[in-house]
Amino acid sequence: MKVLVTGGAGYVGSILTTMLLRRGYEVKCMDRLFFGKEALHNTISNPRLELIKDDIRWFDPTILKDVDATIDLASLANDPAGELDPSKTYAINYRGRVRVANLSKEYGVKRYILASTCSVYGFHEDILDEASRTNPLTTYAKSNVLAEKKTLALADENFTVTVLRQATVYGLSPRMRFDLAINGMVLGVYRDRKIPVMKDGTQWRPFVHVKDTSKAFMKVLESPENKVNKQIFNVGSNEQNVQIFPLAEMVGKALPVPSEIEWYGSPDKRSYRVSFDKIKNTLRFVPDYTPKEGAKEVYEALESNKITDSLKTNTVEWYKHLLEAHKLLEEIILRDTIL
Repeated sequence: MKVLVTGGAGYVGSILTTMLLRRGYEVKCMDRLFFGKEALHNTISNPRLELIKDDIRWFDPTILKDVDATIDLASLANDPAGELDPSKTYAINYRGRVRVANLSKEYGVKRYILASTCSVYGFHEDILDEASRTNPLTTYAKSNVLAEKKTLALADENFTVTVLRQATVYGLSPRMRFDLAINGMVLGVYRDRKIPVMKDGTQWRPFVHVKDTSKAFMKVLESPENKVNKQIFNVGSNEQNVQIFPLAEMVGKALPVPSEIEWYGSPDKRSYRVSFDKIKNTLRFVPDYTPKEGAKEVYEALESNKITDSLKTNTVEWYKHLLEAHKLLEEIILRDTIL
């Protein structure tokens, strides 16, 4: 079976690509490689991996001719990154992914799995399930809601479409990110013994380890069509719905050095608790990792220099750098043209 993974060199994608290869799948990994291809260094020589440097907005659709399933992870990731250039966020996260789904169906791909986010719930005081009303508060969340609707509408008996709304991801990855809540807290403790906490700390968030969310994609890929077609699944576990301040205390206690809370930002307008009963009962999905375990593995990787902090490990800052570099390049080209 051959699988196309868009965004396959990313934070989740690099883990999922490795899982697929270990399971015996052939994998086409398509990625813009904004963050390089280092995350695939352990798999790049695998004969069952084809790395394609391209963009979901304009890739040659003939690469889909021999593909059996598409896992669409490519996006401008997280809420702050989505606000840097909202027009690009909609172009990639909405129209780009709908293009991937449409072309997958046109070229005879049997399955399409969309990576969405629990951020679509925005703010709710109740516990939410897949049938609850969405309340997207950011460009990132709004573009995901639109992509969900358009891709699910393509589903039929010959084209299985599934949407996975992922909780906030944490844990160690070859394409490391420290702009995610738990990972950022760990970095703060490692760097200056302070745990950064976004005000006011009472906001709820669901969490899931990067290996667990990758496992969920595998579960959907390998499940019978009648269980997953036209379905939305929240990905995580009820036990990992946590308020941010208690989460920070949990992370601090899990690590081997003393630390203190460091507040930052304005009060977060997003707060939501999510039910994960559907994926547990339908697909028998149960996470293997907890936030404590994830925090420990990231801290140990920092201590052993297995990973390091850099501009690339903060998605927003790296995107800002790329946008500024692109702007500078355009200015140089324009200046040279005038001269």
